[in-house]
Amino acid sequence: MVHEFAKFFNGAKQLPQPARPALAEVGMERWLALADKEGDSFYRQLAECDEGRLLKAIFGNSPFLTQSMLREPDFVRRIVTVGVEESTKALLGELENELGQEQNLTALMSGLRRAKRKIAIVVALADIAGHWSLEQVTETLSRFADTATNIAIRFGLRHFAADGAISFASNGEPDHAPERRAGYAIIGVGKLGANELNYSSDIDLIALFDPSRRNIEESENLGREMVRLTRLIIKILEERTEDGYVFRTDFRIRPDPGSTPLAIPIDSAVAYYESTGQNWERLAMIRARPIAGDIEVGEQFLERIQPFIWRKNLDFAAIQDIHSVKRQIAAYRGGGKIAINGHNIKVGRGGIREIEFFAQTQQLIWGGRIPTLRTRGLAETLTVLANENRIEPDVASDLEEAYQFLRLVEHRLQMVDDRQTHELPKGDEEVEAIGKFAGFKTLEDFRKKLLQTLETVEANYAVLFEESENLGAGGNLVFTGVEDDPDTLESLRRVGFSDPESISEVVRNWHRGRYRATRTERARQILTELMPSLLTTFGARTHPDRALMRFDAFLRALPSGVQLLSLFASSQPVLDLVADIMGDAPALADWLSRNPGLLDHVLSEGFNEPLGDVETLSAELSSNIQRGRDFQDKLDVARRWANDKKFQIGTQLLLGSVKGRDSGPLLSDIAETILKAMLKCVSTEFADTHGVFETGGLGLMAYGKLGGRELMRGSDLDLVFIYDHAPEENQSNGAKPLSANVYFMRLAQRMITALTALTGEGRLYDVDTRLRPNGEKGPIAASYASFERYYRDSAWTWEYMALSRARVVAGPRSLVDKLEAMQKSELTRPRDAEELTVDVAKMRNRMAKQFPGTGSWDIKHLRGGLVDAEFIAQYLQLRHGSQNPGILSPTAAIALQNLEENGLLDEVTADELIEGLWFWYDLQSVLRITTEEGLEDESRNSGPREILAQAGGVPSFGALTEKMQTTADTIYSHFETLIEKPGRNTGNGA
Repeated sequence: MVHEFAKFFNGAKQLPQPARPALAEVGMERWLALADKEGDSFYRQLAECDEGRLLKAIFGNSPFLTQSMLREPDFVRRIVTVGVEESTKALLGELENELGQEQNLTALMSGLRRAKRKIAIVVALADIAGHWSLEQVTETLSRFADTATNIAIRFGLRHFAADGAISFASNGEPDHAPERRAGYAIIGVGKLGANELNYSSDIDLIALFDPSRRNIEESENLGREMVRLTRLIIKILEERTEDGYVFRTDFRIRPDPGSTPLAIPIDSAVAYYESTGQNWERLAMIRARPIAGDIEVGEQFLERIQPFIWRKNLDFAAIQDIHSVKRQIAAYRGGGKIAINGHNIKVGRGGIREIEFFAQTQQLIWGGRIPTLRTRGLAETLTVLANENRIEPDVASDLEEAYQFLRLVEHRLQMVDDRQTHELPKGDEEVEAIGKFAGFKTLEDFRKKLLQTLETVEANYAVLFEESENLGAGGNLVFTGVEDDPDTLESLRRVGFSDPESISEVVRNWHRGRYRATRTERARQILTELMPSLLTTFGARTHPDRALMRFDAFLRALPSGVQLLSLFASSQPVLDLVADIMGDAPALADWLSRNPGLLDHVLSEGFNEPLGDVETLSAELSSNIQRGRDFQDKLDVARRWANDKKFQIGTQLLLGSVKGRDSGPLLSDIAETILKAMLKCVSTEFADTHGVFETGGLGLMAYGKLGGRELMRGSDLDLVFIYDHAPEENQSNGAKPLSANVYFMRLAQRMITALTALTGEGRLYDVDTRLRPNGEKGPIAASYASFERYYRDSAWTWEYMALSRARVVAGPRSLVDKLEAMQKSELTRPRDAEELTVDVAKMRNRMAKQFPGTGSWDIKHLRGGLVDAEFIAQYLQLRHGSQNPGILSPTAAIALQNLEENGLLDEVTADELIEGLWFWYDLQSVLRITTEEGLEDESRNSGPREILAQAGGVPSFGALTEKMQTTADTIYSHFETLIEKPGRNTGNGA
């Protein structure tokens, strides 16, 4: 052996065997080819030294190191001739002295990447040959990361100064290190912060700047420039070139990364930790340290957040939160054997994270009162925990030994291909290769040692959970930090979520306190305890991901969360109900998200009870309105009351406690009650300015669904405003009198505004006034005389059909009586039967062309749907009303029943039409709160399918679609017999 190799080889311990001899031979051939090419005896002497065991240990285990050494043979010469210590020292010195003053970006990036390759070589050789301990390996990797990051900052600052973006005042600092006075610092977190960086790792960073620091002359947009600077640093370190990359950087550990810029003012960062910082962030900041830039700024920042990290007196909620975070990680108490193949040695059972978490949670709880526990390094922390009698000495020793071994395996896994991996291969041959690289002669020896280590960690870790209920729902549910926990993603898949990454991010946002409902520590602690139940409940919904996203919108709208989250934690039925709404009733979910106060109504006594009649509802609403302070407040009271009631009916529909056919009258009663109350409020307020007409007033006639007492969620109110007054009253009697037509038109418009305005309490209804005489061309409010005259002289057949579904819902008694009498008179007018039949048939054909129906779920317009059945009822009333006024009813089903009882419709036809109408109302009402999208896809919408099948009174969705087709065929057959064929024949005959 050549004398100059002695320093390296004499200090080397036993080298690992090449796991892949064939690769070792290929590597040796390439190395010897390099020796022949260079004509340098060093390369051949190294290959022959000790039978080439060093090179074979590298070439036969790591393609990455093989390639790196072949690209940097001169650096390999330096290592084996002067030793790893001197080589490392020289490399870092060259990095600082040469690249530290580089002005060209391309040259800088190339130089840093070559330096990274060299540090990878020297660290690997020192580690594999046994020259360095784990602490020396990780500290060297961390020092290189510090230096590279600082050089990137220095370059960026000079670059920005040259462009005039920022300028520096001389403060006695040398020009070659402007970062020292820049007011910009980078904090290293995690393993980098603790000087425990692993072989192929991201570096977790936080960029801070201090605008008040005197040694930087601020530009007008300092914050923007600091973000630009940070982006340049990321580019320098992370961008892949032909020379590779330096480090993958991760800035997501910064305060509230979804809402804050890449570089944060120091005061903003401190304010975040003091007001919103979470316990997992306290865990993260235990190991934080300034690594680059203006170190003084970084140290000031860490000093200012010490009270956040180290609390002398932890309250009960904080301790519970720390323990609940632990309990989200599934702690296996001796159950089941750990499978080595494919095991993740970082986050899997018995892995590195369990050791770190074991130590750090104890630090968090006790470090506020025991200053010696405020350590960064794991080994030192375990030692102090033992010295302070927080853990047994043998526990500290066992965990330290386990940590050393698992980090060794971690580094060997990463050295193979320079990949940030922690998973053992799945195949025996590949696992054996890692074992050999780690120094084990046989697969069995490696398995035995690794299994023993994992079980030791697992056993000690499980002690933390002995008195605790597990919060893992059969697996991990960890939402701390910024990275997805692999076991948590698997847990989310197992409970039903198809996009666990998105769900994990949503839940992390809750824990970040981004919403008012989760801003307090107490709310987040309850949320952590609630998480298994909440996720399991939502995971059982039809479309779990969509349901949880709706719940997220609901949570975002809440003004506070402690009370509600406590309720969910104590009452599974309430959580089930909310999950049902979010999962299967998107209309109700949107409604609830916009008006979270509705949940108070859900919890009120009597929510599941039937509504009272109109008189009961009117008394209740009137009592509420009287408590309103002013006109606007009274309108909001009415809106809140109506939305509560509508939501109540929608929820009862969802749960099946109310059928669609019964919900129509209930929703119509709510609307009628509101209309009466609104008319009273608006009229009173209007009269304060313009007075009143002593005789007469404004009346409201409801058409369509409200007229027929068949209102559904989302239905417009078809309203016509009619007024009446004594002929001698030319104008109102107020301070600002108005003529009758102006007065009542303005009053009607105020009424429409009160109903349709969108406020903090939501919108009451959309209003459609196009059914008034002369439609949109006519005045918004018609006088009784003109209204009567229009129907007497000018109305079309379709307008009489619409009138057959109308009823007066509000107004002075005298006007109500006149309108009802006029309506009856017009509907019982004798009509030419053949002409009527032709008109109705033509009208339906025109409507079918305009609204052909969008599919089987367009229940209103499909042939044999609601329109056909309702047309039959309207047509027969107009045809037979003159001789049989008792048949009249604005409700189609009642009109059909009346027709059958008066012998004008045979019993079978009447029953089939009525049953068809009820069936369609039942389905349409449920569709309005669930969805008609994707119902044919059983995997996506099983919930709505089941709800619709229940509403349709059938056992399955398949039976429902069959019943729908049968019902449509039956109704259309009756429409053809009663209207279409006679109308066609009569029309042709004419």
